[in-house]
Amino acid sequence: MNHWISLLQEFETKKTPVALVTVTKVLGSAPCRLGSKMIVVNRQEFYGTIGGGKLEFQVIDEAVKTIKNNKTTSFTYTLGPEFEQCCGGKVELMIEPMNQAPELYIFGAGHIGVAISNVLIGTPFKINLLDSREGWRETIVIDKNVNFIDAPFDLYKQKVNWGSNCYCVILTHDHKLDFEITALALHSETKYIGLIGSKTKKNKFNGMLIHELNFEQGISPVHCPIGLDLGGNNPHEIAISIAAELLQIYYGK
Repeated sequence: MNHWISLLQEFETKKTPVALVTVTKVLGSAPCRLGSKMIVVNRQEFYGTIGGGKLEFQVIDEAVKTIKNNKTTSFTYTLGPEFEQCCGGKVELMIEPMNQAPELYIFGAGHIGVAISNVLIGTPFKINLLDSREGWRETIVIDKNVNFIDAPFDLYKQKVNWGSNCYCVILTHDHKLDFEITALALHSETKYIGLIGSKTKKNKFNGMLIHELNFEQGISPVHCPIGLDLGGNNPHEIAISIAAELLQIYYGK
């Protein structure tokens, strides 16, 4: 497949999740060529070939799983009866998911929110910093790669790209707003929800979610207190602990 770069660019423009399959090693006799590539969108839509047959269908299935899990994977296959092959060679492949950068939404551009956004520059996260306070953007200093959103809470449902790549960190200036965002996140699809606050705040929110909103799980899906227990309590140290937890969740550690 000689036009794979232009195909990937096309899918990136459309923000279509795909997996790039690359043959990284061929040992012995095999129908694959080193460097062969295939782009998989789903089980019915794929481009290129790594040699065809049952092996290719198996790899397509693995590519679909890789897109869902959003983690690069590698596989080694011995070509025997399982794949209706008798050549006995070995093939190694790498499958890379693309166009699924994790999106982080930091609700609250106070000292900790700003620090988190700056700490995570250079990581896989696409960073969005939200604050509903009028004119607040002019009071803070953030990296040019941080997307600042000054929309009111009423528009958060539309402004956030909810889904399996959505990470939410909630630490606004207002406990009532924190609760509303927490409830919205819990009723939407997310990968991670983190809420800053004390045990008293956690217990209060838990009771409100169960008794007022009939959310049976309460606050149990939420990371509260937020962040890894690294010690330290100034804004930058807290930001580092939250960033560490986000990276831990993203990398599945």
